Amino acid sequence: MAEINVVPYIDVMLVLLIIFMVTAPMLMQGVKVDLPEANAAPVDNQDSEPLIVSIDAQGQLFLNLGDEKQVLSLATIRDRVGVVMRRSPEKPVLVWGDRAVAYGEVVTLMAALQEAGAPSVGLVTENPE
Repeated sequence: MAEINVVPYIDVMLVLLIIFMVTAPMLMQGVKVDLPEANAAPVDNQDSEPLIVSIDAQGQLFLNLGDEKQVLSLATIRDRVGVVMRRSPEKPVLVWGDRAVAYGEVVTLMAALQEAGAPSVGLVTENPE
């Protein structure tokens, strides 16, 4: 009677699992910003990947859709976020603002994101150590 030997399949599955565990943290890409430190609670909605808008020290804007290294205008960000929010209105929107950027620029960005349909906009900070 012929039997199927599943041991090689288990070995392959474990190797693939290790590969995915090693590469998953590397998939988080974005623009390098110096985040401010604050004691804050984590965001509640962790079901979907958030839409992240980054603003660096020079005030340049980046979006985590498409080419993340491309500098975008405020109007372009508003349009693209509006399209995403119409498709999935519960998608969380986060702002990664560099600590050196002017407060007014972050407020202007947050107002544009709310105009685009984001029900709430969160700010990303680092935990102080």
